[in-house]
Amino acid sequence: MPREQPVSSLSGSDAHRRNSNGSVTDTLGRTRFRRRPLMNLDELDETWQMVLAQAKRNARATGHGDVADYVALRVANDLARQTGVDWLFLTFNGLAGEANRVGAGVTVEKAESNRFTIGAATMAGPLLTFRYGVRSLSIAAGWPRAPADGFVRGGGLACARIQHFGMPKANEELLLTRDPRQTPQWFAINEENLRQPFPAPRARWHFGKFLGVN
Repeated sequence: MPREQPVSSLSGSDAHRRNSNGSVTDTLGRTRFRRRPLMNLDELDETWQMVLAQAKRNARATGHGDVADYVALRVANDLARQTGVDWLFLTFNGLAGEANRVGAGVTVEKAESNRFTIGAATMAGPLLTFRYGVRSLSIAAGWPRAPADGFVRGGGLACARIQHFGMPKANEELLLTRDPRQTPQWFAINEENLRQPFPAPRARWHFGKFLGVN
């Protein structure tokens, strides 16, 4: 099991040494890394536009004449998946950082290789686990990687599962799809299989539930 690491955001007092890679070393010799601030939901759209623009530039550089088709057929889906998963994990990491700035002591573990099932399909991707005393919150995200894994239901690109240890009613399954502008967007799937947008405030609700403040 990966070693637990505290999620922290240090203030940078005179008792800490700032390193060239952005980390901070305290007087006990412990090195901590700063985390990026919590994204707003709109930033998933902004991030996607930047990633897509870079993919188009790369396509031009490799000599593909029809850049739009190249991006759409070769990289757009994978870029959308990775951008969506990164946004989801960064959002929860940002919430952990906020909690720890007021002394919560939340720890985080990340496994890069994880498999979980949604319906009849198997998803593969990273797993993020937060711990706070006896409480545990895990976020698994991924998509099928082989024909035997099946396919994402509802024409989606990827799936995620938010799981609260000991509180199954608070668990939630997510589906990553595209909006009319082809931008990736997360939706929560309820018991009636209906979709509801999953914005950053919903992630905050889950983290509050995990901390016992909701």
